[in-house]
Amino acid sequence: MQDTKQSAEVRAQQDAEQGAQDPRGAGEVIEHFIDGRRHGGSERTAPVYNPATGQVAKQVLLASAEEVATAVETAEAALPGWRATSLAKRTAIMFKVENIIRERTPELAEIVTAEHGKVLSDAAGEIARGLENVQFCTGLMHHLKGEHLEQAATGVDVHQIRQPVGVVACITPFNFPAMVPLWMITTAIAAGNTVVLKPSERDPSASVWIAEAFAEAGLPPGVLNVVHGDKVAVDELLTNPLVKAVSFVGSTPIAQYIYETSAAHGKRVQALGGAKNHMVVMPDADLDGAADAAVSAAYGSAGERCMAISVIVAVGDTADPLIERITERVGKLTIGPGTDPASEMGPLITAQALERVNGYVAGAEAEGATVVVDGTKQEFEGDGFFTGVSLIDHVKPGMKVYDEEIFGPVLSVVRVGSYDEAVRLINSNQFANGTAVFTRDGKTAREYQFDIEVGMVGINVPIPVPIGAFSFGGWKKSLFGDTHMYGPESFNFYTRRKLVTTRWPEPSESQINLGFPTH
Repeated sequence: MQDTKQSAEVRAQQDAEQGAQDPRGAGEVIEHFIDGRRHGGSERTAPVYNPATGQVAKQVLLASAEEVATAVETAEAALPGWRATSLAKRTAIMFKVENIIRERTPELAEIVTAEHGKVLSDAAGEIARGLENVQFCTGLMHHLKGEHLEQAATGVDVHQIRQPVGVVACITPFNFPAMVPLWMITTAIAAGNTVVLKPSERDPSASVWIAEAFAEAGLPPGVLNVVHGDKVAVDELLTNPLVKAVSFVGSTPIAQYIYETSAAHGKRVQALGGAKNHMVVMPDADLDGAADAAVSAAYGSAGERCMAISVIVAVGDTADPLIERITERVGKLTIGPGTDPASEMGPLITAQALERVNGYVAGAEAEGATVVVDGTKQEFEGDGFFTGVSLIDHVKPGMKVYDEEIFGPVLSVVRVGSYDEAVRLINSNQFANGTAVFTRDGKTAREYQFDIEVGMVGINVPIPVPIGAFSFGGWKKSLFGDTHMYGPESFNFYTRRKLVTTRWPEPSESQINLGFPTH
């Protein structure tokens, strides 16, 4: 079966080359969305695969720098009108968007599954999490309130207001093609900005669908634009002087590039990078519950989540019984097309991702680890980008399988002797996105949340993604910039604060005073 996988990879590369040469090489063409309508014209395209079959299903346009500039100029032209739109009308649009997406979630979920590969229930779940931010933004009147101080000095009042930053570029990843765009664009638009969204070219249709839902809800043309593309499009967004802020979610090397390039061009930037999320299992933990949580958090969505648990830190003598329980559970998982109701896990996004993930498992033994469950040997019908789940024991820092973000269904087990050793291990890691501890002891749980140097912490919760009323983001090389995604911090990112000092003196009180004003 490995030969079949390799042939699929070769064919995928050939299809990619053909798609780049033939702008209308296969199937439906996914166009840009600019100024309230679909927009074609790009000379270059890229293939969009159905990961469950390994076949090219569509072609997506790849924008030139000039086409991206046109979208930015369209957003700039729409800015004055949208900024002047009343908060009441913005709120009404947010409510309409929420209703449209909620009522048509099955339709959007099918689009996500067709291009990403995740099972339909998982696709519907990510849409629901994206809608949390839409709900949060319906309270924009509260979130955009300023502050007022009366009589700051004699006859002087001071008030602070929030105003939009301008044109915002949102660059989103393939693993959540509906949720992450809703995390970014909804808050940016609610705050009065206009947006150019650049989704992943691997699964771009969801972003166009969402843009059309906003238009249906009454969003004026030009406020939300979608351009598809590769590095050409990204670099134009990072350097175009009309773009005032950039939001990004993706891998750490790209996040660092986005941050440094945007900042060098005077832009406000938030760039969320990669992760290596650890789940500590203490000796007093409920091992059955911990095993259930580990399997769910490690293998859901084929591990293509930045909050997936990729490392179990087994404290004391918990490793052997925990591995036994996890092994028993993974043997019962059903892997297949995301459209099959029986499937619990779908394929990886591309043939290249499949090859990369399988390579980590294949190299683990040579590094001194023990492959307990080798998912790369599981056989599947057809040419889809499927792999089984893998479980690797005796993993240590310095091994590639530990040090690097795999972004696939691979769970490593690191054995440590004590709580303190577990904390030192995690705090020395370059990534600090999410972590969890499983214990029945309140003192241990409280110490863990105090001691650990990670942005999001779960106590007996394996994937501690905050609800919409809070904000999402890690520390260290998991975040470049100082503002987290969605929720309250997102409104801070997408607005500028302006201070207004007011005095209404009597004409007779006017006088020249060259000293520095103090009161």
